[in-house]
Amino acid sequence: MDPNPIGFHQHDHSHCVADAVAEADRSCREAGLQLTPVRKRTLEILLEEHRALGAYDVLARLAKDGFGSQPPVAYRALDFLTKHGLAHKIERLNAFIACAHPGDIHTPAFLICTSCNAVAEAETDPSHSLLSQIAETTGFHISKAVLEAEGTCPNCITDAAK
Repeated sequence: MDPNPIGFHQHDHSHCVADAVAEADRSCREAGLQLTPVRKRTLEILLEEHRALGAYDVLARLAKDGFGSQPPVAYRALDFLTKHGLAHKIERLNAFIACAHPGDIHTPAFLICTSCNAVAEAETDPSHSLLSQIAETTGFHISKAVLEAEGTCPNCITDAAK
């Protein structure tokens, strides 16, 4: 697991967005899917900040960019992105974030900073987790698990110490 998941460390953000959109476009083409202009812009919006955005936040940005102001515009694009592994829904916040590992089969853990609202996606190994051990001993088969933790990110801890 990356000790500094994207969202909490400094990086070339414009490069991050451009690379992620190019990769999403390539993977959609290979899968026979269409990354329409509204889907692409929705992904860009999610990538522009490393924090979760609600559907109405996304809709407001889409409307400002001329893509329409009706809720189905945002919900359809977000549904496509989550269904195809390009975004995740943060259940605790009822909001969405771009996937940090698109195309990879993974079980993400979301670290949510309650001070600055940044959200970082970290990878977990579900086969070695306490939850999988409990499920195994009870005979339960996990089909989906969402791990979300709230706390304070390294940037806010550093700022508070100043």
